[in-house]
Amino acid sequence: MAHKNTNQSRPWDVLEEFRGSTFSGTWPTLSELFEISVKRYPDRPCFTVYEPDRVSLTYREAHARILAVSQYLRSIGVDHGDRVAVSGKNSPEWAVAYLAVLFAGGVVVPIDYQLHDGEIANLIHAGGARVLFIDDERFATFESGGPADAKHPLKIDKVISLSSAHEPYIYNVESDRSFQVHPAGETDTAAILFTSGTTGRPKGVVLTHQNLVSDCFLAQANLTILHTDVFYALLPIHHSYCMLAVFIESLSVGAETVFGKRVVVKQILHDLKAARVTMFLGVPMLFNKLLAAIMRGIREKGAVVYGIIRGLMALSGAIKKMTGKNPGKKLFHGVLEKASLASIRICISGGGPLAPSVFRQYNQLGIDFVQGYGLTETSPILTLNPVEHYKETSVGKVLPETDLRILNPDENGIGEIIVKGSMVMQGYYQMPEETAEVFTEDGYFKTGDLGYLDDENYLYLTGRAKNLIVGEGGKNVYPEEIENEFQLYDEVAQILVRGYKDKQDQAGELIEALVYPNQELFAAGGAAAPEDGSAATPEQIEARIKEIVSEVNHGLQPYQRINRTVIVQEEMEMTSTKKIKRGKVD
Repeated sequence: MAHKNTNQSRPWDVLEEFRGSTFSGTWPTLSELFEISVKRYPDRPCFTVYEPDRVSLTYREAHARILAVSQYLRSIGVDHGDRVAVSGKNSPEWAVAYLAVLFAGGVVVPIDYQLHDGEIANLIHAGGARVLFIDDERFATFESGGPADAKHPLKIDKVISLSSAHEPYIYNVESDRSFQVHPAGETDTAAILFTSGTTGRPKGVVLTHQNLVSDCFLAQANLTILHTDVFYALLPIHHSYCMLAVFIESLSVGAETVFGKRVVVKQILHDLKAARVTMFLGVPMLFNKLLAAIMRGIREKGAVVYGIIRGLMALSGAIKKMTGKNPGKKLFHGVLEKASLASIRICISGGGPLAPSVFRQYNQLGIDFVQGYGLTETSPILTLNPVEHYKETSVGKVLPETDLRILNPDENGIGEIIVKGSMVMQGYYQMPEETAEVFTEDGYFKTGDLGYLDDENYLYLTGRAKNLIVGEGGKNVYPEEIENEFQLYDEVAQILVRGYKDKQDQAGELIEALVYPNQELFAAGGAAAPEDGSAATPEQIEARIKEIVSEVNHGLQPYQRINRTVIVQEEMEMTSTKKIKRGKVD
């Protein structure tokens, strides 16, 4: 891919100083990119964790540890193109392991640590990994040959602990001599990311160094990040969203990454305040909960105060939209400080659709809040909403040098989103037929998502093609659009909207909603419990949920309205980015 000549400064222009010395291709590899940041900012904080006290490595210190581990990997036989699996909670050790594999010329296979032992073993086998970095609670199982329920016998040459509780511990390994490294090139595979490990044959997304590095810098055309930023890695870092948008983006500019080990509100708030985090990336569920807590605290101050603050929020948002100035940061400093968000420069939501009302309220409160869109197969970022010109109902402006189009648009311009660009994967690992299925004849990747573009090249999502409901009048209904309407109802912990038929010969589908209520709110003393403080009865819970559905229905088009509501008794299974696994719901 050739860069276009332009007089305007581009985020990746900083690389020119190092072209010909640190790297020679169109884009540096990930290991070369880290080398560049070490040269630029050797003494700035790189990887940090609170355990509970602050433990941090500078770029120089992290580099030394990465080189030591990469030499150890070479000493045990890891060579150019060999796969090494990494599975564990977010930590500096995880980051060192990931980069050490690349520095040794290898390929990283990041695996979701929340999977069962047998599922992890299945992905290790599918990726052909011969070396494994893993957390302490699973070290003994895999060091002794793997779980008994593994589908395939494991052929692991070495298991290395990401925790000091076991040896060999990643920070203690060393080699007795120096080994030559056959480094990867920019078009070589950097990582294989498995999108599933639970059923059937796992599908591994093959991403090159060029895929990840180009996506990292092209995204910065829509989002300014600084070497003084502090990123918070709260979402699982094995997932493409956190891996690219936090981990790789951060190291590309010499910023600091603070690793959140637990998705526990008390710990999150502590980390945000202690580290003075400036870049906070999350998923809609997390941002919905934080906003609900903020607004609940304001509401508790009484109707008059609540009304005044909501009025000021509306004024703040209007000023920001019209002038680009952000009065909310000062106006609501006390509110943001109490929520541990005062230091936040930018919040980014990804991994699923966010209700425009949530987007709007964060911006009104003074936080530059943006959202983006992408898939694991696209490294993942395809669009980002620029802070200086955001659109609340859009998932963002298409990145530069990205050819994103709408396939077979209907009368409203809605069709399947397809894309070409340097960030698009090479294919699925050792699955040529499945790879061919997701590309058009002229080489565009078919995302499976439906949406449309406006005249400024901003993308709007309407849903997943496979989730589309065709109503009785032939109208297309996108369940995700309906689900979004429930995001600010605290009583609804989870909702899944889908089509159903009453009769086999029915022409179109009716719409049902499966709802898992927020048990905490309905429990004794909870915000949605009866006034006498007792726990809500099942009948009271069902009545309130149906009342909410009725309220939402009132604002929907007739063909979008929910016909049937089903209260589910158990939480629906979710992905690591907190999306319901639709295929797992009966």
